[in-house]
Amino acid sequence: MALYGRRQIAYEQEKGKKYSKTFWEIFLLRIITMLISTIIFYCIFVNGEKYQLYYKILLLELLANCFDISWFFQGLEEFKKTVTRNVIIKLISVICIFTFIKTHEDLPMYFVIYVLSTLIGNISLWFYLPKFLKKVRLKQLNLVKHIKPTIGLFIPQIAIQVYTVLDKTMIGFIISDKSEVGFYEQSQKIIKVLLTIITSLGTVMLPRIANIFEKGNKTQVNTYMKKSFNTVYLLAFPMIFGIIAVSPNFVPIFFGQGYERVVSLMSITSLILLFIGLSNATGTQYLLPTKRQKEYTISVIIGALANFILNICLIWKFGAIGASIGTVVAELTVTLVQIYFVRKDFNIKKVIFLAKNYFISALVMFIVCIIVEKIVKDNVETLIAQLVLGVITYGICLLILKDEFLQEIICRIRNKGLQIKGNIKK
Repeated sequence: MALYGRRQIAYEQEKGKKYSKTFWEIFLLRIITMLISTIIFYCIFVNGEKYQLYYKILLLELLANCFDISWFFQGLEEFKKTVTRNVIIKLISVICIFTFIKTHEDLPMYFVIYVLSTLIGNISLWFYLPKFLKKVRLKQLNLVKHIKPTIGLFIPQIAIQVYTVLDKTMIGFIISDKSEVGFYEQSQKIIKVLLTIITSLGTVMLPRIANIFEKGNKTQVNTYMKKSFNTVYLLAFPMIFGIIAVSPNFVPIFFGQGYERVVSLMSITSLILLFIGLSNATGTQYLLPTKRQKEYTISVIIGALANFILNICLIWKFGAIGASIGTVVAELTVTLVQIYFVRKDFNIKKVIFLAKNYFISALVMFIVCIIVEKIVKDNVETLIAQLVLGVITYGICLLILKDEFLQEIICRIRNKGLQIKGNIKK
């Protein structure tokens, strides 16, 4: 519903009265569905025998999400408010965790801090609302019209959740050695942190493209999409080659001894950074804003089925590595299906050709990182040297190749710096 709300508000950015009505309709519908979810959660988990205290505390998180209106500001492209809120709340939360959490007995307090930070963060955004909303009468609201499109978005979200959670469940069910689940989980965590950087672009671009699409400016949509593909390549290739190069030194430092298996898992799973980045561009940033969610749903369901079938075939023989391969192939499948759906909207050969500079630069960076590993023997020093020299090498290679997108970014940063300097002088 948040995804749907973000898109709908973006369509109506310039229509204050209309988006005010849309906001209250989606918010009230969200309240109703969240309350239903809360009742189901209470009946199934809070009344259970195990972990009752933790479930009771987490019950407040569901209620806290009723007040989450970040989707509204994202739809209006008021990202500064949500980002500022998130940074402040997260910092306070981290400080509280380090202050109050000392032993395993403090676990209930950890849950309380987590839930309260969510609640306070969500409520804080309400203070900005009066500036944006106009008065709407209750009898003017029509909640029913939003049910069908939100269900249309609900299906692919559930499919994504199923096959991202299904991996760990199937490893635990098929393999007797439960440590495989732990290795797989840890490798996924690191990749998903980096993945957040790439997919966050979708949060920004969905409302922008939705608004431009509503105005009928297809040329501008294509311009933004080209920048999205460039951004994915710019970030994904050095991350993939970087993970493969540094993981043998990173894993022993970060996880400690006994986690050597995570090295190969991270190297394989790193490929999803490119595939999910591309599917985020074609799916979240293009198909959804342009009202083609049926095609988006089909691609995700096909990916979920591919993941399930591959898990059955590979996990019993290869364990966590089989699950990693299944995840990579599933994400590649989603990307290929979406590319097929948008083949008439974009020149696919040109989109692929955009990757050339970034692939070459990342490959040179990878070679430099491997050479550093051979020369410097200490794990910590090797890792630091790889990170520093890797970033420098990647940047220099792109400058030598005269990459237009990087030059555009540098030009914008320079102009922004000059603008700030001019404002300071004034």
